[in-house]
Amino acid sequence: MSRKNADAIVSGACWKEIVRGLRAKGVSDEEIRKLVSGEAGASIEKIVDVLAEMIRKATNVFSVFVDYGRSVADLVAAGKYDWKSDNVNDKNFTASRLGADTVDVQLVHFNRIVSTEEALKELDNQGLRAIDLHELLSIGAKYPNLQREFPIVALGSVWQDRYGYRCVPYLCGYGSERVLYLDWVGDDWYELCRFAAVRK
Repeated sequence: MSRKNADAIVSGACWKEIVRGLRAKGVSDEEIRKLVSGEAGASIEKIVDVLAEMIRKATNVFSVFVDYGRSVADLVAAGKYDWKSDNVNDKNFTASRLGADTVDVQLVHFNRIVSTEEALKELDNQGLRAIDLHELLSIGAKYPNLQREFPIVALGSVWQDRYGYRCVPYLCGYGSERVLYLDWVGDDWYELCRFAAVRK
């Protein structure tokens, strides 16, 4: 959507509805004035950040800058995970792309148990490609709390161990801990999982 189209949607009538909604929640006109003027201690930038996060969660689309030339070790460190698989490293995973770019990552939820093959086929049918490790780690660093809500799987990067098992990286949470794991592609994925993908 272009800025012109967005401006057309967010009209004066829209802001009137927002003010009406705030009043319905018991917020006074004076509190609204202080909020808009910055006197309330919460800047417009903070409010925009909260709204942006809510919109992203509603649409399951998360914009992230990805530097494909950055080392896996640096990206893992930037994510500040409580635990990570030692096999997620620069030796086992090399960047599949060059340069740097801002990508809109969609978190696709099938709401059922699926195999890796089924997930990849469905993503392809939707005109999507599974994200790679660099993209996954960039998501983990920018949106650290997201993986506490559900596992985020990156089927676009595969590592084969010495026994021939092919594994893919994913982010998840256990209580307050944030974890970077690898899982065998032969396993089925639970219905809670989100499969991270971008438009082809």
